[in-house]
Amino acid sequence: MIARIYSSCVLGVNACEVTVEADIGGGLPAFNIVGLPDTAIRESRDRIKAAIKNSGFSFPAKKVTINLAPADIKKEGATFDLPIALSILLCEGTIEHPDLKEYIFSGELSLDGRLKPVKGILPIALGMAAMEKTKFVLPTQNAREASAVKEIEVYPVQTLKDVVNFINGKIDIKRQPSTSDQLLKTNSKYKNDFSDVKGQEHVKRGLEVAAAGGHNVLLIGPPGSGKSMLAKRLPTILSEMTLEESLETSKIHSVAGLMLSNKVLVATRPFRSPHHTISDAALVGGGTNPSPGEISLSHNGVLFLDELPEFKKNVLEVLRQPMEEGAVTIARVAGTHTYPAKFMLVAAMNPCPCGYFTDPKRQCHCSPIQIQNYLSRISGPLLDRIDIHLEVPRLKLEHLTDKRRGEPSVEIRKRVDKARGLQKMRYGNLGIHFNAHLESSDMEKHCMLDKESEELLKLAILELGISARAYDKLLKVSRTIADLDGKDIIEAHHISEAISYRSLDRNLWG
Repeated sequence: MIARIYSSCVLGVNACEVTVEADIGGGLPAFNIVGLPDTAIRESRDRIKAAIKNSGFSFPAKKVTINLAPADIKKEGATFDLPIALSILLCEGTIEHPDLKEYIFSGELSLDGRLKPVKGILPIALGMAAMEKTKFVLPTQNAREASAVKEIEVYPVQTLKDVVNFINGKIDIKRQPSTSDQLLKTNSKYKNDFSDVKGQEHVKRGLEVAAAGGHNVLLIGPPGSGKSMLAKRLPTILSEMTLEESLETSKIHSVAGLMLSNKVLVATRPFRSPHHTISDAALVGGGTNPSPGEISLSHNGVLFLDELPEFKKNVLEVLRQPMEEGAVTIARVAGTHTYPAKFMLVAAMNPCPCGYFTDPKRQCHCSPIQIQNYLSRISGPLLDRIDIHLEVPRLKLEHLTDKRRGEPSVEIRKRVDKARGLQKMRYGNLGIHFNAHLESSDMEKHCMLDKESEELLKLAILELGISARAYDKLLKVSRTIADLDGKDIIEAHHISEAISYRSLDRNLWG
């Protein structure tokens, strides 16, 4: 007799149905698992034997063969412990319910038969509709994560024996209720707020423009000027996450194993801040068994790179393709995985190696050549993808001692939402969401200038040292500033403000 139990594995961030087939035949006792299992699955044989025996069932003293189909897809992790054990018990007749086509089973078994949580549950839950499955049996610790998907029935279980009794109808397991909408609403609060920031009005305005148009930002200033503090508060003025965005982001975090606590949904915009010693594989994703990197974990949020020139050159260069395409593809011998990576890049750096070149209170000891070499660590192609450069000066004493709170994030977000709404209406079905994503071919149509602004833009290029490569970026940022102003035509003061956000193009250093 051949028994079949249905499970699933995760490829990239998407789920693939796996049929676990069991055959028990004559011959010497043996336990073999085929179908491209990894080491964790091959080692599960001893766990499954012990779990079955310690749950009060008998393990067959025969030749047991388990096939994980389709056989051409590599299977990873301990998530197949439960379905393999169930397929054996079904083949032996311990499970009396042969029709389990509606079910997906996932879970790691301990030696005493208890179920342990596994990662990648949310992608499986989201993919069950395509598999034509409606019921998900999984460890109790994973149940709240899976319940974010309303269309399926989630049954949390604690032991292998409970699963068998549930299938045989001997016990009733209460379904995990879905509360995704409520959780998204109640958990969408940030710990930080722009009202905590004193002074730096020009920088806060620049970050508002960046948030409204989806522009990447570079913060330049001496140590202690508040660059990190400002960057951490950028997610608080971005539009609130929709349920679709939340599920998409949570799926990536689930694959990375970051959803195994009581956390159910990523309800706030992610903010990831990797150290400058990070490797390129950790940043973009990869490894022997590929997993999402920091750029994918910041999907729909902010990736903050502090001390930008200190990052290795090869690490920074791998950012270029994901920033353009909004996704990263990891190719390995076993297969190719694609992870989403739509994020806002916020980088911070000192103006020179010692950090005090622009500081009026501290003396800089760097030579012009040292400053130029320091700035040259950031390649031109990467700098091309950063629309806004903001100078962050040292705070003045009157700002530090001012006890008044600044404008709260919720008020800034209202203006950002209004500007983003205009962009959504303007671009319609073009597949463009923000001004930052405008193609050169579309700019003439959507970035209309009046006569005065045209003259100012020409003057900026000719007289202020603005490079030709910055022309498109000036127009995009100007378009966003005009949207915040509620204007269809870009005016001269919009161009003027956009120019003030291009400090590196104006050759202020070196």
